[in-house]
Amino acid sequence: MELIHRGKVRDVYADGGDLVLVASNRVSVYDTVLPTEIPDKGALLTALSLWWFEALGDLVPNHVVSADDVPAEFAGRAIRVMRLDMLPVEAVARGYLTGSGLAAYNATGAVCGVGLPGGLVDGSKLPEPIFTPTTKAAVGDHDEPITFERMKDELGPGPAEQVRDLTLSVYRRGVEVAGECGILIADTKLEFGTDADGTLRLADEILTPDSSRFWDAAGWEPGRSQPSFDKQYVRDWARSTGWKPDAGDPPEIPAEVVEATRGRYVEAYERLTGRRW
Repeated sequence: MELIHRGKVRDVYADGGDLVLVASNRVSVYDTVLPTEIPDKGALLTALSLWWFEALGDLVPNHVVSADDVPAEFAGRAIRVMRLDMLPVEAVARGYLTGSGLAAYNATGAVCGVGLPGGLVDGSKLPEPIFTPTTKAAVGDHDEPITFERMKDELGPGPAEQVRDLTLSVYRRGVEVAGECGILIADTKLEFGTDADGTLRLADEILTPDSSRFWDAAGWEPGRSQPSFDKQYVRDWARSTGWKPDAGDPPEIPAEVVEATRGRYVEAYERLTGRRW
């Protein structure tokens, strides 16, 4: 196989007419890969993505060819997938206000051009889910929020509307499924590409702790940081050190933060799938 791309978390290999997508144990925050890995993270992301791809197969086709036909050294954390022409945007759905969405709202009263009611705080549930696309940045660069109008200019109105509608459908189904497990999905990021026949397919990962914010429904309380089952724990730790993405090399993650983060990924997997890790 030939390594053709190394992302923040995944490595992509060419293997004949297919690609092999390998999830590493790397963790990134603020678009920066940290020097310490999280044990089992790649396998957890792969297993959870496969579970969601199957559960949501009636909503949107995906790129999965096989979870078994992969090199032995990557078994458990790799998927054989179709080659797609990837869209140059990331599709983001938000049902709750937090993170960069909260910062944009506080500054402008809107997120990616979508106006929102006044008086919202960190963790507020939105009146309805909104679609807030971003650019797709290279490793080391930062994704930039864009309006849906700009997305239509880049993709064309028809494809842009299809991506928006599918993203919101996936998000709503995910919210419904996760809600039965006591998990709130605050937001999620999806990637799409087209196959050789022009069919739009879901790619990369789906509804994982890396691509989504998972909150404990029992502890949800707007106006503060929410108890989560995702890498927000690492984000919060990184912020507490005083390190900033543009201020030198990122710090090593302490062992206790590594273990707590792994535990959150495992709990998210087990609660959503009903399977033991």
